[in-house]
Amino acid sequence: MKIVVADDSALLREGLVGLVERQGHEIIEAVDDAPSLVRAVKKALGSGQEIDVVIADVRMPPGMGTDGLDAAAEIREEYPDLGIMILSQYVAPAYASRFLTGAGGGFGYLLKDRVAKVGDFLRSLSVVSSGGIVIDPEVASQLARARSGPLDSLTDREREVLALMAEGLSNSQISSQLFLSAGAVSKYVASVFLKLGLQVGEENRRVRAVLTYLTAKK
Repeated sequence: MKIVVADDSALLREGLVGLVERQGHEIIEAVDDAPSLVRAVKKALGSGQEIDVVIADVRMPPGMGTDGLDAAAEIREEYPDLGIMILSQYVAPAYASRFLTGAGGGFGYLLKDRVAKVGDFLRSLSVVSSGGIVIDPEVASQLARARSGPLDSLTDREREVLALMAEGLSNSQISSQLFLSAGAVSKYVASVFLKLGLQVGEENRRVRAVLTYLTAKK
């Protein structure tokens, strides 16, 4: 993967750079403020370089508000197919919801303090770079707390499977976590697709099912 990193914490920024480079990925640029993030992405893409994922903190200079998130939203608007991974210290579903409407590239929202395993983080980056969605379970829970409508017909187990899909887990990983057979998970996933009206052969069914889970409101 080719990655741009933006975080005002030097330790975290350099830690991320070292982590992904040791896994054979390429850091296009690492910056410490929101305007530099936008400039780095535009410069790289404008010169013909490829970027698979942008990793950005929410609170960054110059304003130390939602500058990093605003920069990521600006990037998403101009480059809708570019994967965006938000790393935050805060459980703020409203931040994530800005990226969960309409078409676009992959999106992730992870809480810094809850990223416990390097392998899980790298897997999440891979999901986002491939156009998928990965949301921290605590954030997903708050996003979906008021869910209703198309999700009303799902059983508790189907909702549980869909929630794990929202975390970016594959069918085999869901199988391991829920102690279900691979066949059983496949049946639950197929049932979720059917109940949400996502037909066989329809493009990006998994992503669309997750979007429905995260954005359905009363």
